[in-house]
Amino acid sequence: MGHIGRESPAATDPRRLIVIRGNSASGKSAVADEIRRRHGRGLAIVGQDNLRRQVLREWDVPGAANIDLIDLTARFALDRGFHVIVEGILHADHYGRMLTALIAEHADRAGAYYLDVPWAETLRRHATKPQAAEYGEREMRGWYRERDLLPGGLEQIIPAASALDETVRRIMAESGLADGGINGRKRSDCSPPGID
Repeated sequence: MGHIGRESPAATDPRRLIVIRGNSASGKSAVADEIRRRHGRGLAIVGQDNLRRQVLREWDVPGAANIDLIDLTARFALDRGFHVIVEGILHADHYGRMLTALIAEHADRAGAYYLDVPWAETLRRHATKPQAAEYGEREMRGWYRERDLLPGGLEQIIPAASALDETVRRIMAESGLADGGINGRKRSDCSPPGID
């Protein structure tokens, strides 16, 4: 999967790695989706739920295959010139080693965020989600971990009081994504007519 004859994307336009973690119903997917909507093409979302629950359909346990798949998918997208958002509950004891290494290898262009939402607010938000009937309080209590931060102070903590727009603006500004896409142009601006 080398780039023989191609200039490294990082040489001209460093890709950004953003990790967004937090408990169920903390707003991770909404934040990631809104960042991509505002940024346009050229941003890959590597969602834990998609890879673990949909692609592999496996339990969230230490050493599970989805941990490596998340890592490989994020690295592949970065290598191919995409900005990457890795988002999910991503419990520190299961995913911490992988995420810490991924962040360290992209330290000059990586940012990690923890959406800190208390238990009562988590339940309230869950009740408003389309998948609220799929799982309830019992399952969520098993997943909930208060301030399940990565080691080494890698994450910026975003409080529950931060509205979606405020959170998105902050992450985009701190990551450099607010400045635009490729050389100030979004990938959507570079697409041939009729290509979505």
